[in-house]
Amino acid sequence: MRTDLITELQDLRYLSWSLTRHSSGTAGSFLKAYEETPEGKVYYKMSCFYSNEGVIGHECVNELIVDRLLTLLGIDHLHYRLIHALIQVEGREYETWVCASDDYKRKGDTKLSLEMFYQIEKRAGESVLDFCIRKGWKKQIYQMIVTDYLILNRDRHGANIEILRNHQRNTVRMATLFDHGLSLLFSCHTVEEIERADGLRDLPVQSFVGGRSVLKNLSLIPKEELPKLNALTEADREYILEGLEDILPEGLLMKLWEMIRQRYQYYETLCN
Repeated sequence: MRTDLITELQDLRYLSWSLTRHSSGTAGSFLKAYEETPEGKVYYKMSCFYSNEGVIGHECVNELIVDRLLTLLGIDHLHYRLIHALIQVEGREYETWVCASDDYKRKGDTKLSLEMFYQIEKRAGESVLDFCIRKGWKKQIYQMIVTDYLILNRDRHGANIEILRNHQRNTVRMATLFDHGLSLLFSCHTVEEIERADGLRDLPVQSFVGGRSVLKNLSLIPKEELPKLNALTEADREYILEGLEDILPEGLLMKLWEMIRQRYQYYETLCN
């Protein structure tokens, strides 16, 4: 039985949601919450929220899809659970889907964005990529660049990469990959938009390591150092999409799988 998908409605109305503004005006917001449990903090987030329409979009579902994909490919990442939930925002109740993740920090860890850490410790003229390689994070950075190409991640800004410092252990390390909601076909909401979407398209993205093209960012990795991934086959479609048929339209699910396969096959060709 899958433990990453909770379809039975959960009462999460006790959570207090804070707004992370997506853009100005009426474009909507991404809401986040957390709770303390005996096992540690649990973090929640939902898809784009509009005060006059409720939750619109499927960014939370993307988190689970990408989680499953990276598990198959053998890339270290933060795990998510997709939860059918009853929530309350600004005094109104909504039935929606939220995703949850556990705290990846160890005891004694403090976190800092890569952007801030880079500004503090970079050498004169040193690029972000060279800085990360000097710090010993080449494997993680290369895997991140490949991941962002495979899922067309539009939101890998400097705060979406975290550095964890532990003074007790005298360690500094890069946090596992997280936050993949603004990826794949998150901006497609109508049948026409889904059908028109090109799985191999390259859109402008936020990328703190590299430029604004996830395709061009692949060229930052020397060919002989392109990460070797586990094979992705047609049989993996069932694993990645299992249980999502009652959450997203069938046409969108098939388009998502087609996009993932096309981009993986392109990367496989690049490696060979």
